[in-house]
Amino acid sequence: MKTEFDVVLGIDMETDIGSFTSNYEGVRHGTPRLLEIMQRKNVRATYFWTGHAAENNPETVADVCAAGHETGCHGLVHETLGDPIFPLPNNWPVFSFEVEGRIREATRIVEKVAGVRPVSFRCPRLWGSTKVLNVLESLGYKSDASLPLYYYRNLYYPYHPSENAWTELGSMKIVEIPNFCDLSMTSNDPYQRDRDQWPLFRTVSAEAVLEKADSFIDYVAVRGKRPVVCFYFHPWEFFEMPQGAIDYGEASVTPQPFITKNCGDVACREFEILLQELKKRGGVFKTALEVADEWQ
Repeated sequence: MKTEFDVVLGIDMETDIGSFTSNYEGVRHGTPRLLEIMQRKNVRATYFWTGHAAENNPETVADVCAAGHETGCHGLVHETLGDPIFPLPNNWPVFSFEVEGRIREATRIVEKVAGVRPVSFRCPRLWGSTKVLNVLESLGYKSDASLPLYYYRNLYYPYHPSENAWTELGSMKIVEIPNFCDLSMTSNDPYQRDRDQWPLFRTVSAEAVLEKADSFIDYVAVRGKRPVVCFYFHPWEFFEMPQGAIDYGEASVTPQPFITKNCGDVACREFEILLQELKKRGGVFKTALEVADEWQ
């Protein structure tokens, strides 16, 4: 007997290679490829836009909306809004007193560009916090898909968080949707990142990430909960990215090779395989908002 489970495809609409560039080649050229694959496979997703990405790519925002996908928010400029998990150079969290203003402004911009107010959120890098969740609650957000399960590993299903601790059960109205990982494996990483899903679908194969998804589904199902397999992808993964050093005149940045490995055609091919295999397993594709409404 197949285990029934839900699938949330979260697409983080941001600058190329996350924080390593200020370009939007992925948004402009990778998004159409994503939309085409999703249309062919008849699935819907939640596209989490930074305010800056939406403001600078209004035509792509319109295309995503016209295709019937949910419009969410991803911060203002891919800044660190929550609690950092591992160190990144010159990347400090914004001050606590800035968080509300930045989320409020990002929400305003996305609503202005998309013509619909976002009610689903995801923090850049999946670095959320109790402060962020309280701000989202005050702004009327219904779902947040920030929690990286590979790091926290406590609540493995959608839940209402506590206003005093975002990774614990509470009575807030907003629903937290964890991003799945392999909870059964033995980790060899100090931050448990080898449990995580990203970016295995393109650096190894769709089958590799499906193995983690299968493990997660079994882990949740035997504990009496309906599995919700929440993914995170980026449009730049679906368009070929520069390899090696990225030059900025005064300095250059060289991402680790796995960051940009197999972006473009390989990612598109493996993503399509991933979708069809999830469907074969009985996955039901839902937006973050749909999952939140069902978990109220």
